[in-house]
This record gives sequence, C-alpha cells and structure tokens, in this order.
Amino acid sequence: MRALHIITGLGVGGAEQQLRLLLRNLPATCDVVTLTNPGPVADGLTADGVRVIHLGMSGNRDLGAVPRLAKVIRGGGYDLVHTHLFRACLYGRIAARLAGTRAVVATEHSLGDSQMEGRPLTAGVRALYLTGERLGRATVAVSPSVAERLSRWGVPRQRIHVVPNGIDVERFRFDPRARIAARRQLGLPDEAFVVGGVGRLAPGKRFDVLLHALAALPRDVRVLLVGGGPDEARLRVAAAQLGVADRVLFAGERPHMSGEGSHLSGQGPHPSEEGPDLPALLAAMDVLASPSPEEAFGLAVVEGIAAGLPVLYVRCPAVEDLPPDAATGAERVTGDPDSFARALLRARSAGPRPRLPLEAAHHYSITRSAAQLMHVYEAAASGSTPRVSS
Repeated sequence: MRALHIITGLGVGGAEQQLRLLLRNLPATCDVVTLTNPGPVADGLTADGVRVIHLGMSGNRDLGAVPRLAKVIRGGGYDLVHTHLFRACLYGRIAARLAGTRAVVATEHSLGDSQMEGRPLTAGVRALYLTGERLGRATVAVSPSVAERLSRWGVPRQRIHVVPNGIDVERFRFDPRARIAARRQLGLPDEAFVVGGVGRLAPGKRFDVLLHALAALPRDVRVLLVGGGPDEARLRVAAAQLGVADRVLFAGERPHMSGEGSHLSGQGPHPSEEGPDLPALLAAMDVLASPSPEEAFGLAVVEGIAAGLPVLYVRCPAVEDLPPDAATGAERVTGDPDSFARALLRARSAGPRPRLPLEAAHHYSITRSAAQLMHVYEAAASGSTPRVSS
C-alpha cells in the first residue's frame, strides 16, 4: 500500500514524534506532507528514508494550499491519505476529495473536554471539524475517551476506530549508565530527588503546579521540565518568584530517537547543543508528574511507565482505560500543588524501586498500534467500514 500522511507541522511534539515512530513500523510505503514548519522531526523522517514535502502554507487562510495539496495527492498515485492535527485534517480531506481520493483516514490526537490542540472548543470549531470529518472514511481516536467525545459530537460510531498511541518499549527501558551520564551533563547532583515533567510548555499543561509544589518540598528535590513552548518565560518568572529557580532545570525540546536536532535550554552548569535524549532524561528522573487536567491519551505517562518510573497524574486516558492492576506504579492525584507535594513526599520517602516497565507499557507497543492501523487502512482503501474498537 502507498499512503500519504499530511500533518500541520513537524516540530518536536507528541503527534509529530508519533508519526515518525509509526512510519518506522507500518508495512506500507509512505510519504509525508507538512503544511508548515519542517522542523526537527522532518529531519528525522528524512534520515529514515521517508520523503518529506513542505507545502509552505503561510497561515490558516492560505486557501491556495488546497489546490497545491491536491496536486501532490493526484501526482503521487496514493492508495490512501492519512491526516494528522486539526488544520491538516481539514485541508487534507478537502484536497483529497478534489484529487479524487476517497480513502481518507484522520487521526484525532488532541481532543480534550474543552480544548483541541490548545484552542477552545467553540461551536464554530466543532462545526468546522464535523464538516471536514464527513469527507473522510474513518476517524482514528487515540483512546476510548476520545472516541466517546467524538461520538457525543456527532461523528457516527461506525466511522470511529480506536488505535492508541504506541511507544518503542525497549527504547525507554531504564539504563543506569544513561542515568549517571544525563545527571552529570545536566549538572544534577547524584543525591537529588528529581521530579520530571514532559510535554509542551503551554498553559494547559499546568507545569506551574509543580513549581508551587516544589516550594513546599525539601531542598534536595529538583524539577526537570522537558519540552518547549510559549509558557517557558512565564514558568521561569514563576520559579524565580517562588524562590526555586536554582532547583528547576528547563531541558528544552528533546528528541525521542536519533536523527532529530535538539538543544538544551537549561540553567545547569553544563548546557550543550547536543544533550541527552528523552529516554536518558527519563532515566535521570525519580518520579514523573503530569499535572494536566485534559489529556487525549497521556503519552508522557506511558513513556514514564516504560522507563519504570512511579507516575503521578491528574488525567490520563491511557491509564484510566486499562484494568486497575495494569499500571500499579501510576497514581492519580488532584491537580492542586498541595496534593502533588504530599504525593511527591511519599514517593521520596519510599526510596528507589526496581525500574522495570509495567504491563501498561507493553499494552501500548508501537508494533501493536501499527498492526491495528493497517486494518483501518485496508478497510478504508476497500471502501468498507472499519470494525469499531473499544
């Protein structure tokens, strides 16, 4: 099968990283179109041998992007088009219809209760989404929770197929040597108790909660934030105001795998243009905290579980949709700083534990997700309706 993936951008983000990992495991020949921002993940895809086309879209109202995209689809001889993220899903579905390609699959990566990719879910956004959705054959939800939201919106259930995000479990397996090396490179003391947060530095992730919790914790506790985004400056100011700036490290955007550019924007004594990747940073942590109250899946939590970390989270469908005993190292807490401070003190007092991936991590193996997605592809390409998953 020959497929074209269309995505809004290829910076370092969860959907973008997921696309690259997926293409490494899909038994299909795939090209990728990025509407904007051919960032580090584009470099990684190219290193993997994937053809990446930059459409050069200038903004949300660049209507000329539609015929340009339709020309790419028409000229590529693709059996199927797969779209990712809101703008790409809208423009990609329209362009595919103009190009005469009806086998269109879209993945909904980031639909929360009140926002989608950081934008409020207004009536206008919902109406636009549903209008575009009707032009495809299948909509993939990354969790049963997202599937339920889509159904409540009015997407027909027979068009919704659950294919969870996947991870390379072995890639995140704990490596004690990587822990030592990463701590040294970041300037973290061996005896420090390191609380990690992974994700885009945006208000909805609520990493400021961890900074307020840190202010109430002993001096040996540090916070390591992995990610970039518009909220970084505000978080730095908050850390200074709380008197914990010397205990907070901003590691910047980090690659999940080789072949992607990265940088270290932290305040430790050893900043580097080529710092530790995400698995090494997870190895350097003692606990992972996810204070976001709205997650479509919770990929960072699953990666933390694969790294053998105890995890504290507010909302994580990836864990909540599993049997209770599948992720015994993950604890749900309320989203206020006091609850995080108490839970972090308990984790600190419990001391080190074996760093082995739990059953939940294997449940979300990328090979399993790729196989599930191929079933959706085959049904969409044949014109039949994919079987609804739960």
